[in-house]
Amino acid sequence: MKLQKYYDLVYDWLLINGARFLVAVIILLIGLKLIRFLRSKLSNRLARRHVHSSLQPFFLSLTITAFYILLIIVVMKILGWPLTEFTTIIGAFSVAAGLALSGTFQNFAGGVLILLLKPFELDDSIVAQGQEGKVTSIQIFYTVLLTVDNKTIIIPNGKLFNEVIVNVSRENRRRLDFEFKMGYAADIDKAKAIVLDIIKAEKSILVDFPVRVGVIAMDVDSIRFTVNVWVLPDDFLSVKISLMENILKKMAAAGIAFPKPG
Repeated sequence: MKLQKYYDLVYDWLLINGARFLVAVIILLIGLKLIRFLRSKLSNRLARRHVHSSLQPFFLSLTITAFYILLIIVVMKILGWPLTEFTTIIGAFSVAAGLALSGTFQNFAGGVLILLLKPFELDDSIVAQGQEGKVTSIQIFYTVLLTVDNKTIIIPNGKLFNEVIVNVSRENRRRLDFEFKMGYAADIDKAKAIVLDIIKAEKSILVDFPVRVGVIAMDVDSIRFTVNVWVLPDDFLSVKISLMENILKKMAAAGIAFPKPG
């Protein structure tokens, strides 16, 4: 009798829900195959669009996960299962994860925007967060800089993207500016000629861009000379050192004295 009772229950359930269950299974199998096909197509498309290698797994995983969730919702809807509890659980989980990982999400969002908008790229020299160096790695959560004195600086992308970034390498050239003081008794024309000769002898200076040498200000006890030349970003420090050393030597040899600090 009990076996007959269970048989009747199963039979009644199949009569009522069998077609719906069969449709749900078919939709599930088709959906799984379609998602696998879309994964392959999306992966190839991201590669063809030259999306950054650090972003490809994220976009692929996010899209496929969304497809899986959509498929589950469709199957549950076909079976007639209530979706309120499912959506409540998803919502609660999202809120909890957002609160726990707010800083991480900020760094993640900053990394995505950096990789998409490209304010700087690998091997660019940048100044950010009080640090200056060459970009050696751009990750989803952080960016790595290598300073001129061989220190590795790791900057979270959330802070990096929300602050001012100075890209020294973007224009492929950089203007080198510095000043030096001279006494009022100094021969200005002679000093200017010496500086221009030093600049002409410096091979690393870009000759196709303007050079400015002259008086920039007059202080109480001295006049200030300014020097503006253009160089490649990688030559900036070496050219500055070379010019300043040669100016000191040539001025001393010409008998032009610099004022002593007060």
